[in-house]
Parts: sequence; structure tokens; C-alpha cells
Amino acid sequence: AELAAAFGSSADATRFNEMAERVHLSFNTRFWYNAGYLYDVVDGPEGDDPTLRPNQIFAVSLPFGLLDEEKARAVVDICARELVISYALRSLAPDETDYVGHYGGDALQRDSCYHQGTAWGWLIGPFVSAHYKVYRDAQTAYSYLEPIADHLNDHGLGSISEIFDGDPPHTPRGCIAQAWSVAEVLRAWRELQPALKQEKTE
Repeated sequence: AELAAAFGSSADATRFNEMAERVHLSFNTRFWYNAGYLYDVVDGPEGDDPTLRPNQIFAVSLPFGLLDEEKARAVVDICARELVISYALRSLAPDETDYVGHYGGDALQRDSCYHQGTAWGWLIGPFVSAHYKVYRDAQTAYSYLEPIADHLNDHGLGSISEIFDGDPPHTPRGCIAQAWSVAEVLRAWRELQPALKQEKTE
């Protein structure tokens, strides 16, 4: 809609805005699970899947959020409680039946737990963006990035690992210098800089 408006097509802009409003309403209605977060899958082979995973953070973090304000905050809060570890987000909440807290074993065992509790470093970026978006508190959002400074000095020196154990002490695993982990931390850090500077002057 914004692109259509920028090119002077007001009719298309209006039509796209109306479509976006329908998507917003439909998403809030269909994907919302009454326990206070989003279904991971709807209309799947086994119906709707309420497994608590980090995929839902993108419904908040992306530039055009899909959720009402109250629901967006609820998603951020439950991810903070259940999925965030020092440097990453777990791929599955610890209370879920299929949760595996340690990434290890042979290739088959490692592959089977890759998305069953293993924490992914790159997901801390979208989480930080989502947190700032709903709370508008840059310092608190930034606090989720601060522990990564310790990680830079204790594993892949000067870089960020691909994954971490979901269980304490959240041992780094996988690639010791993962580009997408580094990129997302830098993106989130840069995104917060103007707000952090403004908060310091207030």
C-alpha cells in the first residue's frame, strides 16, 4: 500500500490497505491460542498445534506487525519467560513433552534435537526488536544483548555461535562463528542506538 501510494496509485493503495486489515483480523482470530500465545501451526495434519516455539516472535518483530497490542505484548512476555536464554532463544519450551535440553550424540541424535529445545543465537535479534516494539524501552531491550559480550570471549573468540544447549549452562554448540547469529545481533544493536542515545539525554 505504501509503495502504491508513493507511485501515485491511490486506488491500489486503498485496496491493499483493506486487504492488510483483513489479514490482520484473520491472523489475530485464527492463530491466537487462548493460553496467551500463537499456535505454531493451524490446520495441520493433526489440527492446530499449540506447541510453544519462537516462530511467533516474527508476528511482532517485523516492520508491519500482525497482532493487536495486547497480544503482541503477551507473545513477547511468554517468549521472555520460556524461551530466552543468555544468548539465544530455545526452539521449544522446556515444559513441552518433546523438549531436549542438550544438543549432542551422533548425527541422527543431533539432527533430531536441532529444533526440539536447542537454542538458536540468531533469534535473539528478532526478540530484541519485538521487545522494543511493544515496550518502547530501549535499555531493557538492550539488556538482552549484553550477555553476548561474555560469549565473545569464551568460545569462538570474537564471534557468536550457531546454537546453544537449551539447559544450563547453555553450552555453545554447532558452528563457532555463525554469520546469521552475528548479523542479527548487529542489526538489533544498530536498531536500538537512536533510542538509547535519546534515553540518555532525557
